[in-house]
Amino acid sequence: MGVSGCGKSTVGALLAARLGVGFLDADSLHPVENLRKMAAGVPLTDSDRWPWLSEVADAFERAAPSDGGLVIACSALRRAYRDSIRSKSLSVHFVHLVGTESLLQSRLVHRANHFMPAALLSSQIETLEELEADELGTTIDISMPAERIVELAARSLAL
Repeated sequence: MGVSGCGKSTVGALLAARLGVGFLDADSLHPVENLRKMAAGVPLTDSDRWPWLSEVADAFERAAPSDGGLVIACSALRRAYRDSIRSKSLSVHFVHLVGTESLLQSRLVHRANHFMPAALLSSQIETLEELEADELGTTIDISMPAERIVELAARSLAL
């Protein structure tokens, strides 16, 4: 989880490969209208997000425990969003990827072929609610190499 540019897709795919489980980028679950809004620089509203979050929760629910689980790259910016995701699968463990605004902005400016413009970063930062003590998850700084982030994430899942 985290704001745009934090590496959710990259780290998520690497983590899934390391764990030998499936990977899903939650961006692929957005309705076309949400993608259009974001591409136009319009932040999503909660009414835009709720159906999408329901799809994310359904994906976790469908993941067979015998398959070892599923890694989903999803912003999950607010506690209420994470609660919605957990509503169908209480064992969801969030890995919150955090970095400085300047690092995130730098990544977004250099990212090609993505619907999310760098201009929306500030609205995501304003929306973000950090993981709370009672939420299953861990926070990891993104200034490290992706392999180290994946190692720390995998360790946090073993707890």
